[in-house]
Amino acid sequence: MQPDLPSPTESPFKVALTSANFEALLTVESFQRPVVIDFWADWCAPCKMLMPILDKLADECQGQFILATLDTEAEPQLAAQFGVRNLPTVAVIRNGKPVDHFSGALPESEIRAFLAKHLPNAWDADIQTALMLMESDQVLEALVPAHTAYELSGQQPEIACFYARILLLNHRLDECKAVLANIRLADQDDGYHTVMAQLELAEQAAEAPEIQECLDRLAQSPDDLLLHMELAVQYQQQNRNREALELMMTVLRKDKNFQDGGARKTFLEMLQSLAKGDPLAVEFQRQFFSLLY
Repeated sequence: MQPDLPSPTESPFKVALTSANFEALLTVESFQRPVVIDFWADWCAPCKMLMPILDKLADECQGQFILATLDTEAEPQLAAQFGVRNLPTVAVIRNGKPVDHFSGALPESEIRAFLAKHLPNAWDADIQTALMLMESDQVLEALVPAHTAYELSGQQPEIACFYARILLLNHRLDECKAVLANIRLADQDDGYHTVMAQLELAEQAAEAPEIQECLDRLAQSPDDLLLHMELAVQYQQQNRNREALELMMTVLRKDKNFQDGGARKTFLEMLQSLAKGDPLAVEFQRQFFSLLY
């Protein structure tokens, strides 16, 4: 005796496909997100092995795709329309058309890999958030979602260039250079070369006369903590935040209470000027707490 087919899960991400809702799912829903059709029958034992896996993945993906189960015995004309000959068969529908399929009860790992080709990337939402912020001239706030996308993508070259461009817009030249340096030669496309050229121009313009003067004075008096602070402030005014924070940490490591706590106040104000969640702020907050405690 074959095992009973699992009862359909009550889920907003799963629907039984019938002739009544066929048009809405394929001509409307599939233009919004993938519709994954599971063709099954009550007599099909492998179908009963596959369905719980698809149910689980549909719930796990939280609406990145709609799972449409089609009972081929109840809806033979729909099954024939798709040319289904073997059960179970799973098909992916995008923009009203089948784009991929597999037959048989594959293991979960292979089904995950199959679906991954058709689902949004984990970092897509962060990219969209960063783009919207940039369109609103909130380039500082765009740093955090862009960095998240950079990390989630495994530092993919295209995402790295996108993140580097936002770093450049924020005058974070050292960080921009570090991100670009990690892109392999084979992946250095036109987008990479555009950002690199912009970085080189920004570096040429970065040394304001006031900064150069501070550097010259500091070369003569390398232990002058006031000069370190003065240069740090100049760096921050040029949005060279990493260099500013590094200089302030140098001052605080030598004297945590320099200028009766004035150095600490300046350092914390620099941190507060960064966007909430900025990885640079997080990095230097940790250094500061380690110094204090």
